[in-house]
Amino acid sequence: MRELRELAARLLEANDVQVVIGWEEWGRGVRPAFARTLAEADRLVFDQRCVHNLATYLHPRRKHIRRLGRPAVVVKGCDARAAAGLIRDNQLRREDVVLIGVRCPGMWVEGGAEGLPGDRKWADRCVSCPQRTPTLCDHLVGEDGPEPDGPGLEAQVERLQALPMAERWAFWSSAFERCVRCYACREVCPLCFCDRCLADKSVPQWIESSPHQRGNVAWHLARALHLAGRCVGCGECERACPAGIPLSILNARLQQSVRERFEFVASDDPSVPSPIGQFRVDDGQEFIR
Repeated sequence: MRELRELAARLLEANDVQVVIGWEEWGRGVRPAFARTLAEADRLVFDQRCVHNLATYLHPRRKHIRRLGRPAVVVKGCDARAAAGLIRDNQLRREDVVLIGVRCPGMWVEGGAEGLPGDRKWADRCVSCPQRTPTLCDHLVGEDGPEPDGPGLEAQVERLQALPMAERWAFWSSAFERCVRCYACREVCPLCFCDRCLADKSVPQWIESSPHQRGNVAWHLARALHLAGRCVGCGECERACPAGIPLSILNARLQQSVRERFEFVASDDPSVPSPIGQFRVDDGQEFIR
């Protein structure tokens, strides 16, 4: 995208930022890129392969990124919501970053309906995306694309919720049984920013670390609950999972519950407090009775 490359070059040349975080061609796809020179800025790209949520490089655990200097980060709609979440949770100051918004046409994933190698379809999360053009940005580039179509995540949640409880439990038990506890989901998530995760604590040990059914269920449910009202639906956790656990469905169900109970949807407006960060005197608190 020429518009993006020219903007990145101007920001670097004016020393407004010291690094532009975007994407570049690599192998048979694209990968995150850290452009610090005009030549590197000229390699930046954006298209329907740029699935990575680059807001993950903004949270405080990425100390090696902070040492590069003030960043500009290219953000899609879900990425901007993640940046807003970091600001809302006091993990990022708005003035410390330049956000380059891109009008997102929706992302592709490999494997279409026929399951042929190289076949592409819309990512389920993009079909369900509430906002593909970010408003939390300093610059906005790109053009709108066609609306992604397909069943989307909401349809998958509805199908699963329609099953009897025993069948739902069997579905998730089978999924969690595959977990190898690599924590790729945690490492790639832009909202998992704790210096020390609950799962790593051993005195006391809240979650067993061995990859067996009991510890796996505890880990995934604890992580999902910690992301309730905070997950932005970028799908990075599921994309990074080597075991193919459908984490997006689990997260979408939690966000659905938050929307129904608290009338809250994660947005790219950091001034709107999340349900976890506020108290209401009319809260029924039926879940703890």
